[in-house]
Amino acid sequence: MRAAPHPVHIVAVGLHGLRHLLEELIPDFHAAAEITLIEKAYDEAVADIAARRRQSTIDAIVAAGSNGNYLRQRMDIPVVLVRVSGFDVMQALAKARNYSDRIALVTYDAVSDEIRQFVDTFALPVALRSYRSEEEARACVHELKSAGIEVIVAPGLVVDLARASGLTGILIYSQRLVRQAIEDAVEVGRLQRAELAKRDRINTILGELRDGVVAVDVEGRIEVLNPAMEKILGRPASKLVGEPLSSFMSESDLESTLRWQRPELERVQRLSGRTLITSRVPILEQGRLTGAVLICQDPEAIRRMDRNLRTRSASRTRSTRYGLGDIVGDSPLISDVRARVAACAKSGATVLITGESGTGKELIAQSIHMESERSSQPFVAINCGAFPESLLESELFGYTEGSFTGASRGGKTGLFEAAHTGTLFLDEIGEMPLSLQTRLLRVLQEKEVLRIGATDPTPIDVRVIAATHQDLASRAAQGKFRRDLYYRLNILLVRLPSLRERPEDLRPLIHALQKKWAKQPGDRRLPEAGLIEALLETARHYAWPGNVRELENVLERIMVLSDLYPMQGAAAEALKALVPEIFENEGEPRTAELSEHRRAADLRHIEKVLRECGGNQAKAAEVLNISRTTLWRRLKSE
Repeated sequence: MRAAPHPVHIVAVGLHGLRHLLEELIPDFHAAAEITLIEKAYDEAVADIAARRRQSTIDAIVAAGSNGNYLRQRMDIPVVLVRVSGFDVMQALAKARNYSDRIALVTYDAVSDEIRQFVDTFALPVALRSYRSEEEARACVHELKSAGIEVIVAPGLVVDLARASGLTGILIYSQRLVRQAIEDAVEVGRLQRAELAKRDRINTILGELRDGVVAVDVEGRIEVLNPAMEKILGRPASKLVGEPLSSFMSESDLESTLRWQRPELERVQRLSGRTLITSRVPILEQGRLTGAVLICQDPEAIRRMDRNLRTRSASRTRSTRYGLGDIVGDSPLISDVRARVAACAKSGATVLITGESGTGKELIAQSIHMESERSSQPFVAINCGAFPESLLESELFGYTEGSFTGASRGGKTGLFEAAHTGTLFLDEIGEMPLSLQTRLLRVLQEKEVLRIGATDPTPIDVRVIAATHQDLASRAAQGKFRRDLYYRLNILLVRLPSLRERPEDLRPLIHALQKKWAKQPGDRRLPEAGLIEALLETARHYAWPGNVRELENVLERIMVLSDLYPMQGAAAEALKALVPEIFENEGEPRTAELSEHRRAADLRHIEKVLRECGGNQAKAAEVLNISRTTLWRRLKSE
């Protein structure tokens, strides 16, 4: 016999002659099972087995006759009975004939038809009797002795009673029968242990599931459920198992599943006072219905997981660096901007940010995001003027595998999906091609995005913030921008003032930039105070076409190159050598009517930087901290 990996534990209950047979056979099973022999009956046997079970697992019991049936009725452990066959009866009767012709055959419960047929076929002069209790066994032996019977073939209890009455008793059980019973018990124990291990494994898996799961039998009674379902039902498993599920969840409707044996998946309904997504599946084992399963999912948990998956799969999500506190300045204009940012953050509506290049439109977009309820979710930004039309479409909307030549395997998540539950910042929205404006409008209206090559749209929850330096209303009137998209974007408007409109903010801006550089690693010596004061004085007369970005670039230049132009007297002379462009229009009045002059100054500065870069537009755009598209547009407007 092949040894089990972990020997099962068998309790063998044997009295009288059966005990001796068990003692002889138990050593043969040492490798396959741990067998404990107890010599007790009825209640004493039940108590003994219960005590042993508290100390270690008992996988099966071997017993016989009335004692075995008694244990079966009172124990929830499998009990394997030593069965009597016609062959063994024939052997026992043949043995009895060696002692006397006056023989009786006594069995527990009832004489089987097989034994009666055997006795009748061979016309054996054998008295047949049966018993169900010890009292009946005693009465049976007394009656047979009075009838002149001299040999009794019977189970151990009756054999002992017969011998005590002066009769010959022959055990009806053979060694072959007992061996077979032990082998059966070992197999039952092995299967029982495998089943328990499987159940423990399933319970462990169910316990880790966040979905509520409950299984019922064909009568609708609860067989197993996990902790998540306990929470839904509001009761512990100990009070639920064995009870009809309909008693605690009348809306479960598993009766229909059991009746029609058809699965029903992803149905939204109210159960136990909660909105859940439910699925019902019949359990079929070898084609036979044995029960049904109800699975309850929390929609909010599904949304969280969906958000998590989208966020993980997105390659373009960005963390925000700026908040409301990074909007620097004390002027009334910038104070109004801060108030608008705070107000926009409380709403989920689309925001349109307008302002010249370099005024800090992305800073404002990030600030709105960080002050909103979406602050812990993705912030995704894209410059609509930095991509050709075909590439911009795939970046925004994504594509499926095989949708076009060169498409990545597995497809690609678009930025709308990457920003799910968060914010998508569309910078330079005025540069978006008209064909993509149509798709963008549909996304804003329908709250769903269709990947390139896909047939089924993906629902999204995205807050859109758009920014532009252009007059979108004028472009819409000229047919260069969709009018309906303009109205869809222009819900909450934040206009950023140019730097020349708020000269009083120059000092706090310079101080804020100095603080930022002071925190950066490396030896970055800040400009001398004299140079800063000279810059503040001269800057009030400069148009600042590049706005705050240009101011930052000027300070960076002063900080890096100031050692090459040491101050020898007036700081203005050193400053002039470092930043000549801010002196070009010194003394000219600063009025709104000079916008053309400011554009010309801006262009002169761009051309100067372009010359310094040897005509390399990519390098010039990097120095100016603007996109190549913006550089090209400004040069084209010459």
